Amino acid sequence: MDLNKIKKVHFVGIGGIGVSAVAKMMIRLGKKVSGSDLIKSEITGDLEKMGAKIFIGHQKENLDKDIDLLIYSPAVPENNPERRVAKEQKIQELSYPEFLGELSKDYFTIAISGTNGKTTTTAILGLILEKAGLDPTVIVGSKIKNFPDGNFRFGKGKYLVVEGCEWNAHMLKLHPEIIVLTNLEADHLDYYKDLDDIIFHFQKYIDKMVGKGQIVLNNDDDNLLKKLLPHRKVISYGIKKPADLVAKNIKIGNGFQQFDLVADSKLYNLNFTIDGLKMKIPGIFNIYNALAAATCAFSLGVKSEIVKEVLENYTGAWRRFELINADLRRLDADLRRPDADQRRYISADQFTPLSGASQCKSAIVVSDYAHHPTAIQGTIKAAKDFFPDKRIFVVFQPHHHNRTKTLFNDFVKSFDQADRVIVSEIYGVPGRELKIDEKVNSKDLVQAIEKRINKKVIYAKDLTEIKKLILENIQENDVLLVMGAGDIYKIAEELKSNG
Repeated sequence: MDLNKIKKVHFVGIGGIGVSAVAKMMIRLGKKVSGSDLIKSEITGDLEKMGAKIFIGHQKENLDKDIDLLIYSPAVPENNPERRVAKEQKIQELSYPEFLGELSKDYFTIAISGTNGKTTTTAILGLILEKAGLDPTVIVGSKIKNFPDGNFRFGKGKYLVVEGCEWNAHMLKLHPEIIVLTNLEADHLDYYKDLDDIIFHFQKYIDKMVGKGQIVLNNDDDNLLKKLLPHRKVISYGIKKPADLVAKNIKIGNGFQQFDLVADSKLYNLNFTIDGLKMKIPGIFNIYNALAAATCAFSLGVKSEIVKEVLENYTGAWRRFELINADLRRLDADLRRPDADQRRYISADQFTPLSGASQCKSAIVVSDYAHHPTAIQGTIKAAKDFFPDKRIFVVFQPHHHNRTKTLFNDFVKSFDQADRVIVSEIYGVPGRELKIDEKVNSKDLVQAIEKRINKKVIYAKDLTEIKKLILENIQENDVLLVMGAGDIYKIAEELKSNG
């Protein structure tokens, strides 16, 4: 693919976090960009401000005749009207993962892969390489405050840092020279048969690496350590076992976690210690993410003082334990206005407002993308560790019926450290759902969690009911965790205060 020959690009599903990053890249390269999505969003608004032509709704008229390339989200079906026009007009089509694969051929590509931790590791590594003057191009699955374009950093250096997503084995489209492996667990079982099948595909991924081929490996993850055979140069990191880079003497305080970073690798000529490295983001999982990024950076020759500075100043990404400056009274006000979507009015006398909502100004609100059992468990524990004297109030929206069904027992075990739990109905993902007679629902999950933790767990049918239930149950000084990969984030966004 010769990007120099491409003048005009159209995106189908341009509002997606990954597709929009590529659209921003094309704009920065001076291409004319257009695209469509089903709804307006902050992302589509940002793209319009950058000069993209945005259409709401998919229709054949959206496509100009002089389009050179059409890039589409993997969620967009082949019979999409814009894709049909592209076929008729013989316009080159690439899915988002296919485009990343082609792009990765033109760079020294570093791919971050694994079940959890991809986005944070990608963001931190990108920031380290930027600080080191290596001017990387970074495509990340969230909005990063330090990047002017949020989910994209435009660089002129040789490095491309990108997430290698395992959904539908999309990572196999990439051509990386370095693969960072964070961990492997059962997930996406609507595509993979089981964990062994996931490992089989990751082995194919490793085997197709280009150049010298280097693995950055989490030495504490049994599924990576025991089953994958890298047959490559390996530099490892961990906490529990010996590795090339290890976090020791971990201390967790109120609003920080601190550790000594010890590097000892003969292969990479590393032998030093960074004492008392203090991070502002919570969770042992984030220490692993920091280690993954630091290990990769050190293997590229980045100096320890640069790594320390970036790790200590990193404040997180959108929806990755994102602390919200919240005003709970906004939910109260929202419930009293006409609902634009449902065309009904919820009056003040139809619910008991929070004895509370106007007084409960010191509750802490956290928005998080966690949707896999391990991530949920880790996020709740992180909240407990960072805020040991506060009640942890979890609002969780399961994502995808198949994931909920296949990992049901693991989900049930994920809420043991929560003090209050609301579970909304499952967020359905078009094209990836079970048959009606095979479906599981959130009421099943609520009953099972309640039985396990021996505490009242509340079911909510939709976002409106969640708002009402939050107001009825929130207490002064609670930590409210709003978690899930669907549209649950809208509640946290509504709570944002202008103050």
